[in-house]
Amino acid sequence: LNHLKERGPERHPWNTSNLVTAVVLSICFFLGVSGNIAVLILKPNWQNMSSLSQSLMLNLAISDLLSLLTLPLWIYAFLFGWKFDLVPCKLLAYVVYCSIYASLLTVSGLSIQRYLVVVRQRRCHQVKRRALLFTLWLVASILAIPALVVQNLQTDQQWIICKGQYSSDAQWVAVLLTETVFGFICFILVAFSYVCLQKRVNQSAFFNNPQTTRLLTSIIVSFFVLWAPYHTTNVLGVAAICLKNDNLLNFCDETWNVCGAVTFINSCLNPLLYAFTSCKMCSVCRKTEELQQRFRNSQTEISKSVFVLSFMCNLVSLLVTYLIILKTCAN
Repeated sequence: LNHLKERGPERHPWNTSNLVTAVVLSICFFLGVSGNIAVLILKPNWQNMSSLSQSLMLNLAISDLLSLLTLPLWIYAFLFGWKFDLVPCKLLAYVVYCSIYASLLTVSGLSIQRYLVVVRQRRCHQVKRRALLFTLWLVASILAIPALVVQNLQTDQQWIICKGQYSSDAQWVAVLLTETVFGFICFILVAFSYVCLQKRVNQSAFFNNPQTTRLLTSIIVSFFVLWAPYHTTNVLGVAAICLKNDNLLNFCDETWNVCGAVTFINSCLNPLLYAFTSCKMCSVCRKTEELQQRFRNSQTEISKSVFVLSFMCNLVSLLVTYLIILKTCAN
């Protein structure tokens, strides 16, 4: 929610940007909450997942649900101003950022796990789930600390607004760059993992499945399309701050709200992209394990054959040597 960091001209809450943002967030709330609750209750394709995949899926649904449940308060604040104290302002912003960071980290973790299983053919059963999830939320909570620091209440005419108040331009730039660099790293991890996985799928007729191909493409494209506008606006905002360009800063000020709302669509799509379509990925992982088992069995058979052949050669060699010795003694 980069609208919380505005430093541009004061605006009346009832403008086009805020209305569009409120509508988008309302749609995200109704669709996203129902979808993620369905994941928690139904647990689709659970029997085909590893314990690590189950934990990551649950964590993704919980983190997305946590951020989506805060949307009614933000929608109300967009339309009627902030009606609460400073502490709820800071805490609510912190919860939003923490849950979004946790969601992005979980998506990255799922992509890395699938890459290791399918492409590198390595098992992840030895990974400690609790330690991984604790580390994930610890990193997310640390990354969200700036929301606690900069969030403040400000007055805009008769309206009270909960938004970021920065002590300097350097602090503002640092926060924007942290968000953008983190988002870029997550996108690189997701794109790299699924592109490699896609190559693996296409190289093997045993794996080849058009539905799996479409799913992998959808994950990468949706991640990029929904987050690129947000981070592009962040980069433009950094440029505007550094160049002291008020026109560009005003453009970013008007764009941040809508771009921030669009990112919540990702929380609505995650149940479809990861949970309810996970059977396709589970099929790929299961086939990978079958191939690994076949390879290990074939290696065992080859080893047995080599051992038997070596034993027979040694036996023949001993017999020949024995016959030569007998012939020599007879002469």
